[in-house]
Amino acid sequence: MDWKETPEAHIFKFDLPGVSKEDVELQVHDDRVLHLSAERKDEDHSGKGNYKWHCRERFDSGNFFREFRLPENAIVDEIKASMRDGVLLVTVPKDQHKKKKKKPMHKAVEITGEGENAESAKGIWRFVCCKA
Repeated sequence: MDWKETPEAHIFKFDLPGVSKEDVELQVHDDRVLHLSAERKDEDHSGKGNYKWHCRERFDSGNFFREFRLPENAIVDEIKASMRDGVLLVTVPKDQHKKKKKKPMHKAVEITGEGENAESAKGIWRFVCCKA
């Protein structure tokens, strides 16, 4: 999956080789959770026929899914999707009126040792939280 954000929309590209659009289901759950599921149909691997397998590295059948939470500025009622040549393109328009959250501020936090007062501590350590 590729996820690109433009000023107008979030654009997702999913590579789904060997899957037809009839076997793909795209839904929104719990207000903003995008859920993609698909089924790849099984090819005949019974060995009946005029061929033999030398190598099989790809799984030719099975179900799979992918889901993730869309950003708060996503307009889920206007999602558009199209599929061509095994690539699913999903466009999620953005609400231009919702303000973007400010990036988290990073702040140095002083750590003092036991029995020391804050003024005598020499070291400053940095505490940085990961972006959620």
